[in-house]
Amino acid sequence: MAINSMTGFAREAGTTASVNWAWEVRSVNGRGLEVRTRVPPGFDSAAEDARRQIAAAFSRGQCQLNLTLSKSATAPRVRVNREALDTLVGAIADLKLPAEIRPASLDGLLSIRGIVEMEDDAGDPAAEDALRADLSAAAARMVKALSTSRAAEGAALQAVIEGHLQAIGELVDAAETCPARRPEAIQARLTEQVETLLAATGSLDPVRLHQEAALLATRADIREEIDRLRAHVAAARELLGADGPVGRKLDFLAQEFGREANTLCSKANDVSLSRIGLELKAVVDQFREQVQNVE
Repeated sequence: MAINSMTGFAREAGTTASVNWAWEVRSVNGRGLEVRTRVPPGFDSAAEDARRQIAAAFSRGQCQLNLTLSKSATAPRVRVNREALDTLVGAIADLKLPAEIRPASLDGLLSIRGIVEMEDDAGDPAAEDALRADLSAAAARMVKALSTSRAAEGAALQAVIEGHLQAIGELVDAAETCPARRPEAIQARLTEQVETLLAATGSLDPVRLHQEAALLATRADIREEIDRLRAHVAAARELLGADGPVGRKLDFLAQEFGREANTLCSKANDVSLSRIGLELKAVVDQFREQVQNVE
């Protein structure tokens, strides 16, 4: 399975009768699922329907959902009020007009208010029902397109995260095989430090000094940190192949990576090991930044 990102965009547009409409949704990362809507007055039910579809498809992310409506540029329908026209024609026929007055022409009759009516879909229940049905179907397509967009973003994100895990694993191997961790190297550094102290004071208890040196060597051991870092890498790779949202668990692992990297740096007793630790912290920070976008 591939992970999904919380980042995506989708748009669905169309025309129903004389109304142009367009759905748009943008999603970014978030701790949970939050859907904010902006729709024209009277379309709250359409927004709620789209919100329910988004909630059924996703578990995390901040989504901004917008609906825009406008009248189409198509010409309105023209209807001749035949009843009114017939009544008017009949009334004119009953009139006895002077010879100098010409009979009414058709264009003159049609210009009278109420004879020709311009119709649109405003207030038409059937048109409103058709519009709401189209908006609901378009919302479903939009949610599916958003899911596809987030999945594509997730595939690219997974490649980046896997690269970070690879780098972390290589740095852990480098820390484990660092020459500064070899017993003879540790012993040489401690011996040098002890000889320096003895030369400066000449009054240190050799037995107590040996005990302190052993304690320092134990505290500087990073075996546990290396083992835990390797376990975290394995857990992260397992999550990347798991089904369902894994962003929260990856975020928790990122915190654990950071904790172990900090401890490794604090225990480093050599410049070469410190450099490895600092590079490890940098990669862990990059890993943490990327997993913030995983659903």
